[in-house]
Amino acid sequence: MATPLTLNTERDPDGAHRLTAVGEIDLSNIEVFKRALSEANAGTREPITIDLSAVKYVDSAGINALFDQADAVDELHVIVHPLLVRVLTVSGFSKIASIEAAATAD
Repeated sequence: MATPLTLNTERDPDGAHRLTAVGEIDLSNIEVFKRALSEANAGTREPITIDLSAVKYVDSAGINALFDQADAVDELHVIVHPLLVRVLTVSGFSKIASIEAAATAD
């Protein structure tokens, strides 16, 4: 059974690509996440924002998918739940993508 994950692909008011995720990202739903990442930038190298502010858990498969996405676009901006900042920094992801800690209510 897949871990619950809701994904929404849209464009910001300035036309930039954005993928918003809610839930957890792990091996059980990684294919859905990777497909959404690919669809979010519509096969272009245009900058993309990934909003993970409502995601409190990402396993190594999710981190690898983020690394792959960073390689596929010219600029990647990721908004993350504060719990994930350290994980993405230790993994080295913060060296290839812009990471912003989201303001949270919890």
